[in-house]
Amino acid sequence: MLVLKIGGQELDDPTFVEKMGQAVASVKEPLILVHGGGKEIVELQKRLGLQAQYIDGLRVTDATSLDIVQMVLMGRINKRLVISLSMAGVDALGMSGIDRATIKAEKLIHAGGDLGQVGRVTHIRREVFSWMLEDGVTPVLAPLCYGTDGSIFNVNADHVATAVAVAMSAESLVFISNVPGVLRDHEVISHLTTDEVEQLITAKIIDGGMIPKVRSALAAVVGGVNAVKITNLDGLKTGKGTIIVR
Repeated sequence: MLVLKIGGQELDDPTFVEKMGQAVASVKEPLILVHGGGKEIVELQKRLGLQAQYIDGLRVTDATSLDIVQMVLMGRINKRLVISLSMAGVDALGMSGIDRATIKAEKLIHAGGDLGQVGRVTHIRREVFSWMLEDGVTPVLAPLCYGTDGSIFNVNADHVATAVAVAMSAESLVFISNVPGVLRDHEVISHLTTDEVEQLITAKIIDGGMIPKVRSALAAVVGGVNAVKITNLDGLKTGKGTIIVR
């Protein structure tokens, strides 16, 4: 099985969402889909007169922001993806880590400041996902997680996807990006080892928003996932992209 993570940059584009459903339907292996939604969260915050705040790229999530995160991720985006998958013939079930306490988290302590209700994954109920996959159901997972004290934690979607892939002993973890893979001189690098990734970061060939993505890829590979792919929707269907192995 594989874990597929889709970011939030294009999820407000109906054409992209439709193509995403068709691309996922073309995948033969059982999969778990994890999605983000940062772009729409920021847009709703602005409409409500709130300013998004970040520490090292992580969204500060106070009580008001957590309400917005829940509305966008578990409401708008999750159901939009479920509809697209259902239209493409996929038996999809929308959920979050809160449902059945499937993904537990604790508060993420950050040296740069208080992130509020931002968490890190501590435990995954593998059997919940296994039962769904055995029944032919594709979980569509919003990255909100359950705190053992009854609280809700907003967890970075890349981190959730990585934790799920490791816990489920996934054959592969696929990050869907708006680029076809890791690029060097505008060309996709088809294959990288963990050591080569670090070298490319040092050389600033991998930079910007690609750095956290490849860091998550490294964590997944070290955790036992055979390979991580960074690609786009076309690459998901054709098998192209950048593959990272240990």
